[in-house]
Amino acid sequence: MDIRILPSNIANMIAAGEVVQRPASVVKELMENAVDAGADQVTVVIQDAGRTLIQVIDNGCGMSPDQAVLCFERHATSKLHSAEDLQNILTFGFRGEALASIAAVAEVTLKTRREEDEVGCQVDFADSQHLATKETATPRGANFSVRNLFYNVPARRKFLKSDNVEFKHIVSEFTRVALTRPDTGFTLTHNGKDIYVLRPAKSLKFRIQDVLGSHVANDVVDISADTSVASISGFVGRPDAAKKGLGNQYLFVNGRFFKSPYLHKAVMKAYENLIPDGVTPSYFIYMEVDPQTVDVNIHPTKTEIKFENDSVLFQILYACIKESLGKNSFGESIDFDREGVPEIPAFGKSFYESHQVSEPQPGFDPTYNPFDNDGFASVDSPFMNSFAPSSGLPEGGLDFGPSVPSAAPSVFGGDWADAGAGFDGRRPVETGGAGHSGGYGMSRFIEKRDDYGKLFEDRLTPSKTVLTLNGKYIVTAAGSGLMIVNISRAMERILYDRFLDAMSRNEHVTQTALFPVTVHVGVENMCLFSEHAALLESLGFDIAPFGTDTIVVNGVPEGYSAEAGKVQSMVSDLLLILADDHSSLPEMMTANMASRFAMLGALKCDSVTNPVEAQRLIDKLLSCTNAEFTSNGRRIITIIPVDEIDKRF
Repeated sequence: MDIRILPSNIANMIAAGEVVQRPASVVKELMENAVDAGADQVTVVIQDAGRTLIQVIDNGCGMSPDQAVLCFERHATSKLHSAEDLQNILTFGFRGEALASIAAVAEVTLKTRREEDEVGCQVDFADSQHLATKETATPRGANFSVRNLFYNVPARRKFLKSDNVEFKHIVSEFTRVALTRPDTGFTLTHNGKDIYVLRPAKSLKFRIQDVLGSHVANDVVDISADTSVASISGFVGRPDAAKKGLGNQYLFVNGRFFKSPYLHKAVMKAYENLIPDGVTPSYFIYMEVDPQTVDVNIHPTKTEIKFENDSVLFQILYACIKESLGKNSFGESIDFDREGVPEIPAFGKSFYESHQVSEPQPGFDPTYNPFDNDGFASVDSPFMNSFAPSSGLPEGGLDFGPSVPSAAPSVFGGDWADAGAGFDGRRPVETGGAGHSGGYGMSRFIEKRDDYGKLFEDRLTPSKTVLTLNGKYIVTAAGSGLMIVNISRAMERILYDRFLDAMSRNEHVTQTALFPVTVHVGVENMCLFSEHAALLESLGFDIAPFGTDTIVVNGVPEGYSAEAGKVQSMVSDLLLILADDHSSLPEMMTANMASRFAMLGALKCDSVTNPVEAQRLIDKLLSCTNAEFTSNGRRIITIIPVDEIDKRF
């Protein structure tokens, strides 16, 4: 066995594999260094999602020429001087591995100058080798330019995802750092386009609004707790604003972002019985603890943290959120405020004994027959007698002008009696003479109306008796009994076959919305829509970008609902589907995507409300490749035999 010491460049490349996993890792490390340097303005410039260029500019303290070269060495740090300092870490970086790892897999240029220096310096590194150092004119602070990431590690560069996916991760890291320092200005530019321009915010809530939008900032309430173990502050989302999937969940300790499934359970427990299953509220939780009770040095990226007393922290966080939700009355409440409410007296038995209440007696004519006198009341009936002079009307009753003799033809082409006899139950019989043009016109009108009914009768009348039950099932007669169809699953099967056909033949049918729907999705999710634009278009979605964080839905696939509320809910579900990692075989991926979109469409479709729609749904279902089961094996149709029905009687 031949044991040897690895060369420094190979050792740095191994370390880079832990620290620099993708372009977003470089953005994270350089932004954290800029904040640690005391900068109040940080600018991030990205080209080609970080493959070509990652540039981070800050106005921090800067470095001298000697320090600028030394910072690229492994474990070169200004944060630690003794072992005891590991127990009191309050900065982002401290191990001095970031710049050495970046210089091992990319070409790095650093321009920096301190406030007291008249001239700055430029340092060039590539493949862990110091290439040159020279003087240059540069403003106070540091300017890191990282080019051609993984140029000397082709395998690592090959495993990078598409530009949209990589930029989504960059935005995520940028957001996490920006939320930790609301008093610092941040700018993010991608391919010459400003994505974020964040000025120093007055408060954390203003920073949340600037980064994630007013719709997020308006749907949160503040939390606060101060104990001997930890101080907690921040915001949690309203229960009615909780959404599907994990989005806008941020935990910070001592100004550092971290992930903790254990503390996430504490948050979800506080929302128990307030939100439905499958949704997650937004939260921005900032904890301040004693640095000696937390270990941030258990993971190279420092996103995993160990707490000395995590169970106590769990209970404090749970109680803090529970108290905030209770103060804001998000549960059902009863209003006991009776000020200004009129007093309703309560009567005892003596009141009813002294005040006899008689039940009103309705007046009616027991001899009235609606089939006599062509449906008109008799002149001797109480109804007609109500128009007597005693009712306050003139002596002769109401004057409607000259009376018309009963024998005179009416405007309908004959006497009232003849007009009534002119209907044979379906088609009117023309009455009156040739001069009675009115009668001919009315009969022709009614005849045409019946013709319109005949025109659509075959299309609108189901071939069998079809009933809908509670909007969930369709019940109709079958050859061997009673057939019951699950409406939602039938829609799912129809849409699945349609989507499979559309994805294989690249043909689709789009239902254009009468009013386009604007939906705010955030910068990260815009990358998902951009990446899968061709797929969405092939399925029938007409979605266009509107700015850097908003989309406009102009059309949806046939069968989907174009109602504004359902479209916004549909977009949330679309994000969950598009966020999945579809790295399987193309055939499996196509079938899986079609199944997911079909399930989404079945939930967002308009309900079946009448027998005509039900019959159409059955016809479409029976034309599918498999009308009995959905794509994931759930039954759509069941038939109850006549024998089984007979047993119930």
